[in-house]
Amino acid sequence: MAQLVTEVRRELTDHIIPFWKGLRDDARGGYIGQVDFDLTRRPEADKGCILNSRILWFFSECYMELKDASLLDEARHAYEMLVRMTDDVNGGVYWSLRADGSVADATKHTYNQGFAIYALSAYYRASGDGAALTRARALFDAVEAHCRDEGGYLEAFTADWRPESNEKLSENGVMASRTMNTLLHILEGYTGLYEAAGDEAVRQRLYDIFDILEKHIWNPEKRRQEVFFDMEYNSLIDLYSYGHDVETSWLADHALDVLGDAALTARIRPMLLAMAEHTLREALTDSGFLNECECGRVNDMRIWWVQAEALLGFLNAWQRTGDTRFRDGMLSQWRYIRDVLRDPREDSEWYWYVAADGTPGEKPIVEPWKCPYHNGRMALEVMRRRPLAEV
Repeated sequence: MAQLVTEVRRELTDHIIPFWKGLRDDARGGYIGQVDFDLTRRPEADKGCILNSRILWFFSECYMELKDASLLDEARHAYEMLVRMTDDVNGGVYWSLRADGSVADATKHTYNQGFAIYALSAYYRASGDGAALTRARALFDAVEAHCRDEGGYLEAFTADWRPESNEKLSENGVMASRTMNTLLHILEGYTGLYEAAGDEAVRQRLYDIFDILEKHIWNPEKRRQEVFFDMEYNSLIDLYSYGHDVETSWLADHALDVLGDAALTARIRPMLLAMAEHTLREALTDSGFLNECECGRVNDMRIWWVQAEALLGFLNAWQRTGDTRFRDGMLSQWRYIRDVLRDPREDSEWYWYVAADGTPGEKPIVEPWKCPYHNGRMALEVMRRRPLAEV
């Protein structure tokens, strides 16, 4: 196990961090928004708020772990771009800016607000900059004022917070009014904000989110989460997202630790462990982790973020249960990432996906969704849980 920690740390410090540092855009601000599969950099590409938020979170967390001042400087650079992505008139953050700094897509998506809260909270913890915490709290207030109804969280809005259709977080031929994915990342963002500031209002919303997760998202008969819903939480499609379930299994478990409520943990943790165990049986192979299953048809692409979250989900489940199946799954995932998913070319990072036969998919190495957050977080968590990893 010591070798795992050593190899993962090296992957973070020698590969992932240098790659993303190299995309810093001092001329326009932020970071280059697209790198093609052939490694052509596109400085003229739009700068997505999700990508920038994830970069800000990544460098902030890396600084807190590694204490390298250059990482805090990178985080500050990303923070300055996130400030520019904020709508100072109506509140909230935009979906994207053009490379010249003008607004490319003014959509206010709840998912996007959640990631900005997550990033700003981490940057506050790393830097002590009170302005970042003020911005995170303002985004929390905006989400609660505009993106939530009596049933839970809604999805997409115009710049002035009028509801609009949810193309950005709907897939598989459906148009969803509510999604598991948005709820998960509001949980994530609010957990980060509560960890940073301990606000009671945020704590109460975390309880509400767990209620929604338990009552509406979790399907106990199928031992999985449903994904896309109408306004009344009727599931719109038979879809099992293996990656989101294994991600939820540890992210929500971390939220339980942050809340520190023994009764809530006793109620929710068995559900989360069931998610992890079911994905272990259904999606883990000898060569990576499957993507999803729609109406009985398995999508077997090995997507970068799914592989990272599977490793971390299995690490967490092993920590909670001592079940060696999870340990073995974690180690299998790392071997696959190291030997197949990681792009060996200089000035690259991980492939967007790899086909079942090991052929890399020719999608961009960087684009609005392809980021250092999943793989960076996986590495940081392995390093932080070092005593467990060396058992």
